[in-house]
Amino acid sequence: MAEKRERSQSPGPEGITRTSNLSAPIIQLSGHAGEVFSMRFSPDGQCIASGSFDKTIFLWRTYDENENYNVIAGHRNAVLEVHWFTDGEALLSCSADKTARCWDAETGAPIKKMGEHTAVVNSCCPLRRGAKVFVTGADDSTVKVWDMRVKKSVHTLRSEFPVCAVAFADAGDQVYSGGVDNAIKVWDLRRGGGADVEPSMLLKGHSDSVTGLRVSPDGGHLLSNAMDNTLREWDVRPYAPPNRCTKVFTGHMHNFEKNLLRCDYAADGSKVACGSADRMVYIWDTSTRKLLYKLPGHSGSVNEVVFHSKEPIVASASSDKTIFLGELTQ
Repeated sequence: MAEKRERSQSPGPEGITRTSNLSAPIIQLSGHAGEVFSMRFSPDGQCIASGSFDKTIFLWRTYDENENYNVIAGHRNAVLEVHWFTDGEALLSCSADKTARCWDAETGAPIKKMGEHTAVVNSCCPLRRGAKVFVTGADDSTVKVWDMRVKKSVHTLRSEFPVCAVAFADAGDQVYSGGVDNAIKVWDLRRGGGADVEPSMLLKGHSDSVTGLRVSPDGGHLLSNAMDNTLREWDVRPYAPPNRCTKVFTGHMHNFEKNLLRCDYAADGSKVACGSADRMVYIWDTSTRKLLYKLPGHSGSVNEVVFHSKEPIVASASSDKTIFLGELTQ
């Protein structure tokens, strides 16, 4: 079991109006021994999973003492992305050790190891509804779709370039991938997998590598972060007009570190956020594209920003080895 982790709180002024059940308006979680690349709230919002360069996944309580109640070890290199399955009972992670793995969220025990990729697995994403199906993307230029009930991958889609980010469409019939060729590829899984399968659609607009993808809460839009220093929203509904890029958000930065900065939607879709190399957390109003927050605190690149599912809480994972939780006022 992990030793007791440090927790620091920023005291707010007297009479501050609280908007969440966090023990303080701003909380910093420390304990990881390396950069924190990914984090995610559990579906019920009670727990947090974080993945780090230190090869571990930490599980934390969102509320009260923010106890670091489990450390999952098993990956042999940096953990690059971590997700909860929708039932909250299992976790999905991917790593620079060329594997993706599933874990029991309660005990931390390994459930499944996916070892087909031949290079760094940069991204993974579970299907939000239904069966435990998920997608992975790697530096070996492949996108693989997996079913927890099947030993091997069920689809292998060959991109011509390394894949940095993947996402699963809510309907379960499409996956999205982005990487160093700047275009976002939409893959129709009904066409099967194999060397001859082409993307059903290309979303073009970014002028540098795509580092993060996230499907909107209603499933109709896709958010992408890229090294061209733009965050873009795409209309991925069927029969949408040809120019599917509907919004561009700017202000955040990528830099020479070339970290895979991720992005996220608020639970109601009203806000978007993303990581930034300038150590700030950026949050925009989705409809007006206005920058609502530029939050300081981290002393290293902010690699991922995520929203809580039920409360106005935002969390950020950073190369400074820490996580910040903060409540939003608007």
